[in-house]
Amino acid sequence: MPGQVVRVQRRERLGLAERLYLPMIFVGFAVTSRHFFRNLWGYITGNVTSFVVQYPEQRVDYADAFRGHPVLVQLENGKPKCVACGLCEFACPTDCITILPGEIEDSIERYPEVFDIDMSRCMFCGLCEEACPEEAIVMSREVELATLDRAGSWFHKEDLLRTEEQLGRRVGFLRDGYSR
Repeated sequence: MPGQVVRVQRRERLGLAERLYLPMIFVGFAVTSRHFFRNLWGYITGNVTSFVVQYPEQRVDYADAFRGHPVLVQLENGKPKCVACGLCEFACPTDCITILPGEIEDSIERYPEVFDIDMSRCMFCGLCEEACPEEAIVMSREVELATLDRAGSWFHKEDLLRTEEQLGRRVGFLRDGYSR
């Protein structure tokens, strides 16, 4: 016999207080009151920053594992680190990455002539970052993507370039993950 049958004893009838949900109503009221008075005390004492972020002036410090929108890592000479292998384009489940490769005339090396990302389709999954063998595309800490038209959500190669110093925390997090 594979297992043992356990019968659970359930109460057939609920009491009056349980049928009226009174205990849970008072628990919810207590939680709401506690938050209200704690926030009110913060406003009275001027300690507003303990529970509110004043958005344009203050920014939330996201964790290192946070995935903002994807960007390209820039080399010291200003060119992208990308070798236009196309793995990020193939790994993207929404097909929002477009790469047109080009070759350097006096070498075998490739570079992206066109590297576009449609941020209106991107779902910030990070699969492009995982697929890249060169650490050329990483997820930034930037999340502000407001635009008034659809054309504003297309990010081109020049819009996506960031230096490795700007992406230091995320690149460090990725490299720590390699050693695990």
